[in-house]
Amino acid sequence: MVNRLTCKLEAFGPLPEADRFLLDEVIRSAQAVGPRTDLIREGQTPSDVNLILEGFACRYKVLPTGRRQIMAYLVPGDFCDLHVFILKTMDHGIATLSACTVVKISRARILELMERPAIAKAFWWAALVDEATLREWLVNVGARKAEQRVAHLLCELLLRLRTVGLTTGNQYELPITQAELADTVGLTGVHVNRILQRLRADGLITLRSKNLVILDEERLKAFSNFNPNYLHLAEQDGLPEQCL
Repeated sequence: MVNRLTCKLEAFGPLPEADRFLLDEVIRSAQAVGPRTDLIREGQTPSDVNLILEGFACRYKVLPTGRRQIMAYLVPGDFCDLHVFILKTMDHGIATLSACTVVKISRARILELMERPAIAKAFWWAALVDEATLREWLVNVGARKAEQRVAHLLCELLLRLRTVGLTTGNQYELPITQAELADTVGLTGVHVNRILQRLRADGLITLRSKNLVILDEERLKAFSNFNPNYLHLAEQDGLPEQCL
């Protein structure tokens, strides 16, 4: 299995071979989890850190009315909150959106890895990028027009998945429903459907069988005012061979 965690962390900077070996050991205990399954619910006590290796997951909260707000997508290489084990109870839930491959990493193992300087710096970078991404999502829902919200999210996913070797050109798998997309951008499913139709009609995307193609990356970025600075990705000549 390609270690998407290593691929992601090396977007911050190269890791020593010994550190890459340790990270490969971490993912050996991966397990399959079905779609739309809670990894942990709000109110439960966390003990392990979940790492997504395949598929899409999310952080979410459910209001008393039953409405759900998705607050983050977790894609391959992402921790579901790196330091979550220090909390007494969860203030949000984490669930899979698609079938996923997940690794549960113990508190002791995380602390052991943090003793490696290069890994520790990369872990902190990943945590800071998570915080920056949340800030951008707040701007997205609170300040951008509905069409821009969706387009901005599609641009973000392109770069995040490209970083871990899960794109082909400007094409990637988007294994979420329109209802889930609506829960993410604060719109109705009907409104999201109309926006996707408009983006198709404008020659910006195609979306068939969960396969998204961005037909004009620069135009979609311009349309959504997308600036990738919050992802803090290092300039790369290309992906490491092990990430392809």
